[in-house]
Amino acid sequence: MQALTDLVDPVGAGVVDLGCGGGTYSRALHDLGARSVTGVDSSTPILDQARADHGHLTGLRFHHADATSTGLPDASADLVLARALVHHLLDHAALAREAVRLLRPGGTLVVQDRTADDVNQPAGPHHLRGHLLELAPQLLPVEVGRRPDADALLRVLEGAGLTGATTRTVWETRAHHPDRESYLADVATRTGRSLLHHLTDDELDRLVRDLRSRLPDEPLVEQDRWTLWAATKP
Repeated sequence: MQALTDLVDPVGAGVVDLGCGGGTYSRALHDLGARSVTGVDSSTPILDQARADHGHLTGLRFHHADATSTGLPDASADLVLARALVHHLLDHAALAREAVRLLRPGGTLVVQDRTADDVNQPAGPHHLRGHLLELAPQLLPVEVGRRPDADALLRVLEGAGLTGATTRTVWETRAHHPDRESYLADVATRTGRSLLHHLTDDELDRLVRDLRSRLPDEPLVEQDRWTLWAATKP
């Protein structure tokens, strides 16, 4: 969350979290002092789990809707967050227009996703996703092909009427794994890794074996590089 709070102060803010999933970021923004947080997602089962985990918190609610047409009131948010969402959308302009509608004047849209450059970072002791793509290279064009172009998304934000659009990159810790086998169990079950559904069961088994040979048998810190776009409603 440090990269987000470097861009915008959530204390006292009204927040809309588009594509909130299980509500992890919605909860984090609530805990950082946001006045209200509305998590929006199109998946009923995921929202049911988000409500079960976080719905008891005052000022935090979850709303079933499409991220590009939420039905929430105009000018009701100081911050709109879209994390790990735009690579699922075909119409980025529709998302930007909805964010502009939701934001109060002076409010900020923050988009967080990976670009092709983020995806192509070399494998390393913490960039475990890089090992996945090196060992299963058939996944690389899938992963790169669904990622937004940094400059093109900036132009979309500006075209929607947002100003001061900027980008920055950040390494974010995804998970701490107590040992190699814990990480491999996540990979084997495709936990939180939709990309791995493009592999057959045999290909996935081979990937797990190759990872076991490549990675040290010790605690692993898993990090990914992301790009953040931020822009303001005049």
